[in-house]
Amino acid sequence: MILPVGDTPNPPGRPLVTWALIAVNVAVYLWITVPLSSVRPESSDPLLLHYIRLVAESSHISPKILLEHVSAYDLFLFRYGFRSAEPGLAPLLSAIFLHAGFAHLFGNMLFLWIYGDNVEYRLGRFWFLVAYLACGAAATIFFALFAGNSHMPMIGASGAISGVLGFYFLWFPGNKVKLFFFFFPFFMDTVLVPARLVLGFYLIIENLLPFFLMQADGGGVAYGAHIGGFLAGLLWAAMINRSPGRTARI
Repeated sequence: MILPVGDTPNPPGRPLVTWALIAVNVAVYLWITVPLSSVRPESSDPLLLHYIRLVAESSHISPKILLEHVSAYDLFLFRYGFRSAEPGLAPLLSAIFLHAGFAHLFGNMLFLWIYGDNVEYRLGRFWFLVAYLACGAAATIFFALFAGNSHMPMIGASGAISGVLGFYFLWFPGNKVKLFFFFFPFFMDTVLVPARLVLGFYLIIENLLPFFLMQADGGGVAYGAHIGGFLAGLLWAAMINRSPGRTARI
């Protein structure tokens, strides 16, 4: 197992927006995801039949199986997650703060905690928040280009966080990421690896290659949001670099 656990150097000050975004995501998980995931929806809920019919058509899953396993959280995601078949401005943003489970949440928040502080310091708190939300929206739109007329909701902060990684990739070429290697009992240690090597692996090996390989089979949309978000952050950072009078704060 290889797990990123930090980076160096870190900027001065406190990354308040990064911490606030993590807190909001965790709060949504604890107050919405956890309680609703264990609750069956009301059979009289008109959204239930709508959900069963449309998701069965999009996913080719049997309506009977959907009905047996549906939870109140599934209906919540159907309402507030982004569906390419019925796009809207509200779910374009609300989907960024919803997660499928603890592992999904933990992985995203770990990456935001590691990389967010440097980018927040460089952009400033207000523009960091704007960039985070805008990259999340751009990632979702990129995803929708390949999702077709689907009613399966897309959720998660990974598109927005990938945008942060795009900024980081261009602006902090000299930084290093602390990777914890756990191959018990042979090797257990933390190793410093150049950030661009880690993020390049993330973009190319973990996303671009699977995206194109799955596209050949008619899939690949699961990686589209990551790629779209990363490219949005990368291009935004490049435009700032080309703007007259802009200087690096780190």
